[in-house]
Amino acid sequence: MDNVYWLILVPMVYLAFAVLALGVAARLASLWRAPGNPITLQIYPEKRPRWLYALHDTFLLPTVRRHKPVLWVFLMIFHIGLLFLILGHLELVAEIPLFQILPHQVFIGHGFVGLILCITVMFLLFRRFRSPLRDLSVPEDYYLLILLFLIFLTGSEMDWARTWYYYDGLTVEHYRQYLWSLVTLRPELPYEALNSGHSFMLVVHVFLANVFLMAMPFTKIMHSFLSLPMNKLRRG
Repeated sequence: MDNVYWLILVPMVYLAFAVLALGVAARLASLWRAPGNPITLQIYPEKRPRWLYALHDTFLLPTVRRHKPVLWVFLMIFHIGLLFLILGHLELVAEIPLFQILPHQVFIGHGFVGLILCITVMFLLFRRFRSPLRDLSVPEDYYLLILLFLIFLTGSEMDWARTWYYYDGLTVEHYRQYLWSLVTLRPELPYEALNSGHSFMLVVHVFLANVFLMAMPFTKIMHSFLSLPMNKLRRG
C-alpha cells in the first residue's frame, strides 16, 4: 500500500503538472495559429482603455450580474474562494512573510473556505438538472463539477479535522515538508503522510487533484486561461 501511496503522492503529481503545462501550451499554440478574427467581432470598439474594460468583463462578470444576479453571487463567491484556496496552498508549501500582514491561521479560512466552495459547487451542479440548462449540458459538465466537489470535500475534511476537532495526525509542518520537497525536486514523504489516520484521505485528495489537473487543458475549464484574451478581443 505504501508503494501505491508513493506513486500517487510523488510521480503522479509531477505527471499531472507536466500534462497540464503541455496541454495548456498546445491549446494556446493552436489558438495562436488559427486564422485571425475580423474586426467586426469587436463589439465594444469605442471603450478606452481596452485592457481595463477587458479586466472588468473577465473578473466582475457584468453581463451575468445584469441577467442572472443569483448565479453571479455564487460565481463571485466561488472565484474568491478559489483565490483563498490558492493562497492557502501556497502557505502549505512554505511560510510566506507577505501573507502574515494580517495574522491568520494556516490553512487560511479556518475551514470555512472549503465549506463555502462545496456549497457553491453544489449550486452550480444542481442548477444543471433544470431546463433549459439541462438540455444544453453534456456529461463532461457534471463530471467536472462532481470532481471539483470531491476535491474540495476531501481537502477540507483534513482541515476541518485539524482545526475544528483538534486532529493533529498531519500538521502544517508535515504538509510543508512534503510539498516543499516536491517543489525542490527532492521528494520526501513524512512518516505521518503514510501512517496517520488521514493518510488515505490525503492520497484520495491528491489523486483527485491530479486527475483534475490532467483533464483541465482538454475541458471547458480552459476558459480560465482564455477569458481575458477573449474579452480583450471583444473590446478591440
